[in-house]
Amino acid sequence: MTAPRVGGVTARSAADAVALELDVQYATGSTAGLPARRSIESWVRAALVGRRRGAQLAVRIVTEEEGRALNERFRRRAGPTNVLSFPFEHPGRMRPPLLGDIVLCAPVVQREATEQGKPPRAHWAHLVVHGVLHLLGHDHEDSREAEHMEGLERKILARLGYPDPYASERTAAVPRRRNASFKTTGRDQ
Repeated sequence: MTAPRVGGVTARSAADAVALELDVQYATGSTAGLPARRSIESWVRAALVGRRRGAQLAVRIVTEEEGRALNERFRRRAGPTNVLSFPFEHPGRMRPPLLGDIVLCAPVVQREATEQGKPPRAHWAHLVVHGVLHLLGHDHEDSREAEHMEGLERKILARLGYPDPYASERTAAVPRRRNASFKTTGRDQ
């Protein structure tokens, strides 16, 4: 008997199963060229396996205009970015299933995939996994954190059948643009 598949990944045990409530929002006017909800769900589950048994989160795919407005409002940076993560801040030691929200800017993600010579599907998968890891508390503010987080991303994406998203950057030694995660407090930061 083969192990069950969980989010595109073969589950090693029942403990790998993730109870997931996922809200996928397409705020782009058209879904042409965008990943299907089923794909997004499999990428989210893959990032959660072994890390959370239950989770609630939203993934919103937006236009360049909305991406720019959010980036300027919450990060005080001009222009859109590929992914923004809004982790839910829970009081004290509570660990409710609500993780937060991920916002992906469709034109930026698609443009980056083309510019970096990556298959669009692989780039979307990478950024969804990256956003989920931010919601789980991972970051890349210093080189040690970045190395750890990128290692997790590589393992998760490899289990999904995708190549190392950082391979070309390591060989080209080109500085990469960092995306963002930040804590929301109900006020602009």
